[in-house]
Amino acid sequence: MPRLITRRAALATAFAASLPMPHVRAQAIWPTKPVRIICAFPPGGLTDQFSRAYGDYIQEKSGQQVIVENRAGAGGGVGAVALKQAPADGHTLMTTVSATLLGNRVLFKNLQYDPDRDFSLIALMSSGHLPLVAHHSTGAKDIASFATYAKANKVSGGSYAAGSFAHIAIANVARDAKVEIPIVQYRGEAPMWQDIAVGASQIACGSYQAAQVVFQNNVGRAIAVPTATRMKKLPDVPTFAEQGFAAPVYQLKSWTCFVGNASAPQELSEAASAMIVEGGKTERLARILDVFAIDEPAVGHAEFKRVLAAQGPIWLDAARQLNLPQEG
Repeated sequence: MPRLITRRAALATAFAASLPMPHVRAQAIWPTKPVRIICAFPPGGLTDQFSRAYGDYIQEKSGQQVIVENRAGAGGGVGAVALKQAPADGHTLMTTVSATLLGNRVLFKNLQYDPDRDFSLIALMSSGHLPLVAHHSTGAKDIASFATYAKANKVSGGSYAAGSFAHIAIANVARDAKVEIPIVQYRGEAPMWQDIAVGASQIACGSYQAAQVVFQNNVGRAIAVPTATRMKKLPDVPTFAEQGFAAPVYQLKSWTCFVGNASAPQELSEAASAMIVEGGKTERLARILDVFAIDEPAVGHAEFKRVLAAQGPIWLDAARQLNLPQEG
């Protein structure tokens, strides 16, 4: 006999059919089409490496094509304008550094973008600790011994960019240690470390990875690190705070970041943030962090907002105290 289906059974069957199938993943809200990552600095550096590593992860995870486009110039300003002009659909991101959102306000009279209003904060990645390094001729093992040398000898310091952390840190050390350290502004880290290596400058501040030319040739040593705790790669080097240089300026984070167009839907920005934080836990990113002596993984938009709110005013105040000439 044919099986009779009661009204209750029919309703139960219909309800069950309406439920999502187990083990079937809901379709991601981002990305739903190709993603464009504007890298605001040239190929080869950490910002570019982050752009490509995270871009590859997004592509592998989502199946959507990711294109990295280097748009360097004006401390990230060229890339910032390109992002501002991009479609506000959440599928264009920019990788850049703190200078684009902070330092450029002091360095340029007329920015073509508004760092506060034009961008949404997606994710923040530490750029690593930037050790303060003294040439071996100074005999310095810490800031105090370098200051003693500088009071008796003519010295100069190296900075990889005007208004950078290197510039701020050395200028503040000179002020607080009551020594004169004229600061030379270089076009990037490579020429700065080359001058330290040959003794043309006696002190500089920059990334651990770029400073290898000095460390490996035993022509200089790190004498301080600007962090709350010591670096894993340089466990014997005391922090600025341990040496009595405890002002907040000595603990500023040097960072790279992802930002999006502020007009993009918030839920898409949050989804992008989550995927980037997830990508930061992969083996490929772990290798990059190790090479650059970066001890911290990527953090999402909420922590990015907190860091910017806490440290942004300190950066801007320190940069303004340098009395830098403004560009047009």
